[in-house]
Amino acid sequence: MVHLDEKIPHLHLCFTPITKDNRLSSKDILGNRASLSKWQDEFYAYMVKSYPDLERGELSRNTGRRHIPTRIFKQAVHLTKQAERIQKELSEINPINAKKKREHVVELLYKWFPAMEYFETRLRKYQQTINLLKKERLTLAQKAKEDNEHRFITRLEINKLQSEIQSLRRFISSLPEDVRQQLQKKQHQKDGRDR
Repeated sequence: MVHLDEKIPHLHLCFTPITKDNRLSSKDILGNRASLSKWQDEFYAYMVKSYPDLERGELSRNTGRRHIPTRIFKQAVHLTKQAERIQKELSEINPINAKKKREHVVELLYKWFPAMEYFETRLRKYQQTINLLKKERLTLAQKAKEDNEHRFITRLEINKLQSEIQSLRRFISSLPEDVRQQLQKKQHQKDGRDR
């Protein structure tokens, strides 16, 4: 199944790794990381024969990129929701509930700060990958801008050609009928000689 949920469209191949003796074993079918990578290369080599535009993803060992686990993204979302909740609690403080609300906010912050510090520590491990992704995003944004400009120029050129074609058709239509007939007759004679 092709997924378009990330920067680069990618393929998820779903299958059940059943061994010849009918056991379920991905290790026996795919082996270790090296053999999985080889398997992916062979799959690409087979598929690119039918789909020449298909590109093989770059290996993380070549790009220096590390996989950012989903739990990091989920933790970021969770911390953001908690921060929004704390912000909401702060905005609801008034002279009547100030003491109780402040105590509640302090309690929430007391739990939030260690989680935030832990998150930042974990995130530092992936900083190189994050920097690479930012750089790639900027490169892709520039490329998309250039592609849009190229498409715009191409559309202008097409419109200009269509306008010229219409102008030439009007010119042909403005020729006297006898001149057009004489031209067609000459064209038929030439076609007959070319055969």
